[in-house]
Amino acid sequence: MNIGDVASFSGLPAKTIRYYEDIGLVQPLRSANGYRSFRQSDVHKLAFLSRARALGFTIEDCRSLLKLYADTERASSEVKQIATEHLARIDQKIAELTEMRATLAHLVDACAGDHRPDCPILADLAMMQEAN
Repeated sequence: MNIGDVASFSGLPAKTIRYYEDIGLVQPLRSANGYRSFRQSDVHKLAFLSRARALGFTIEDCRSLLKLYADTERASSEVKQIATEHLARIDQKIAELTEMRATLAHLVDACAGDHRPDCPILADLAMMQEAN
């Protein structure tokens, strides 16, 4: 299969597929003229990577998960550890975003949004700038 076909099957853009090849996540065969020739196993790996990336796993997480997927002797605890660490990162981001939202909502509520120049949003941003 060529890269266009693989892009359609895997749901990934050709540029991403080329990047994944560059960093060694997939290794398609090369024909005599240098064109990539993807196997069904490459399509499967790329679909796996697409789903893992959609769940927010890092490239290194994906590399580890692919190795574990290919290892029939793997311990599921290794997979769970990667997923658990990623879940903790997601929870941390959610907490940070929740705090950010609360702060911004408070500032929006405090701003009159009228013709006067006073604006608590700008005052808060300036205060943060001076603190750095």
